[in-house]
Amino acid sequence: MEIGLHWEVLTPKNLVLEAVFAVVMLIYVVAVVRATKFVYDFMRSRGMKHNVAVYYNRKLIHVFAGGVVALLVPFLFTSPIIPFIIAMIMAIFTYIPHKRGELMDWFQVEDNMFEVNFCLMWGVSMLLAWFILGSPVYALIPILFMAFGDAATGVIRNTMFKKRTKSWWGNIAMFAVCAPIGVLLLNSLWGVPIAALASFVEHYEFNPIDDNVLISASSFIAVLLLKMFLPH
Repeated sequence: MEIGLHWEVLTPKNLVLEAVFAVVMLIYVVAVVRATKFVYDFMRSRGMKHNVAVYYNRKLIHVFAGGVVALLVPFLFTSPIIPFIIAMIMAIFTYIPHKRGELMDWFQVEDNMFEVNFCLMWGVSMLLAWFILGSPVYALIPILFMAFGDAATGVIRNTMFKKRTKSWWGNIAMFAVCAPIGVLLLNSLWGVPIAALASFVEHYEFNPIDDNVLISASSFIAVLLLKMFLPH
């Protein structure tokens, strides 16, 4: 499809059925978040430090909540509106514990609310990319880079350094994951430089602007520019 304002995609073709899918997706995501509490307890029972277990859990949630749900969206939904609403609900769900000072401490930390940013950028990326580019496939690029790519870099860094930090080794791992995703979804080798850009900007963050924001924003803008200047 051409770049433009695709107003037609803002109306779900089967509102009732897609609302049912949304409820199922929400239950699934909450179940994933709750299940990582058992993963945390297991890791701690094996002698793993609290911060290390928490960081692994954050990446598990990236993959099994953010990534898996994104992959299902093109098959279950005909509009970005309901997936956007799901993401906003999850943003509120993850923000409230910070506001109340009652963190779900098996994956949340006092230092930042980056998991809230993840939910927000998931929803915004889904809405804008689908609305402007006319297809959920393009929305998957920034989301999967953020979900799977950032998970790869996080696992590598956590394994190597046992703390949340930045390392180019993690960015290399992210690129290895994102490059094939970009090529597959764009059906073009242009997916490689876009993956490289997202993997590069992940190395930086400027609290409260974190790598989730930078990854999704940079990759969305790159795809948008690609479709503008090389539409075919």
